[in-house]
Amino acid sequence: MKLNNTVFWAIFAGSVMLLTIVGDNYWLRFGTTVALYAALASAWNIIGGFTGYPSFATAAFFGLGAYASAIGQMHGIPMPLAWALAALIGGVFALLLGLGLLRLRGHYFAVASLVVAEVFREVITAGGDFTGGGMGLNLALLPISSLAQARLFLIVFSTLAALSALLSFWIVGSRFGVALRCIEQNEDAAAMIGVAVTRHKAFALALSAVFASAGGAVYANWLNYIDPSDVFSVLLSVKPIVIALIGGVGTVVGPFAGAVALAGLEELVIKGALDLNGVFLGLAIILLVLFMPRGVMGILSPARRARKAST
Repeated sequence: MKLNNTVFWAIFAGSVMLLTIVGDNYWLRFGTTVALYAALASAWNIIGGFTGYPSFATAAFFGLGAYASAIGQMHGIPMPLAWALAALIGGVFALLLGLGLLRLRGHYFAVASLVVAEVFREVITAGGDFTGGGMGLNLALLPISSLAQARLFLIVFSTLAALSALLSFWIVGSRFGVALRCIEQNEDAAAMIGVAVTRHKAFALALSAVFASAGGAVYANWLNYIDPSDVFSVLLSVKPIVIALIGGVGTVVGPFAGAVALAGLEELVIKGALDLNGVFLGLAIILLVLFMPRGVMGILSPARRARKAST
């Protein structure tokens, strides 16, 4: 593992340990939010960054995972097993969806992926007692103190984020990752040299959905309540994109840097103007694409190469 990757893991693990030991409820919640954002952005990065497909389906997978886990727990499935089953359900659904949906390209795919969350929202809302309808579902409180619960979910979301980073590290150095990069560069040329384009894209979407669905499943227990307007919110599809753009699309560390930046900005600015949240994120996407398309990591990489060249 390269030095910069070692530094990344040291900072990540050290921050989680420090927050777990000395953090109060506020900082534990902030750290948990950062970890959730990092996991979702890293998951989106598999299909949006490495593969180059502008997916807006994160909210669909997140909400599917939240409801699959919540309904499972209400029917007696233990919480950790419900999380695992929710991740599996999200991955299988995404694989089947991708085999059809990923035949579309560009803005056609983007619009189609955005519609998936809206379809789920309507289905859940019309689900009656089984899904809780528009009233949502309440989950049982854990039999531990609020501080212990805050520490637990920081560790769980941080583990999820770490696993998504490990998967990204593997993808970068694997033949699967090379195939995704070929698709991202030129899909027609990739097909001509023998890459099974649709299959690779579908697997990329499925891997992305596994982590998004797992995030939704854990989120349901973190808040102890879910409803369709929350877990299928379009902001859950937009925020991972903004986070990846801030940190660096197609990089492993970028989603983590972007997660810290967006969560911090939300605490400083957006919390006081919630109605402007969607407007802010839309403007952020435009500005990032125009002026910082490679994110923070894109700025740091040339500087790092320049330092190496001078030594």
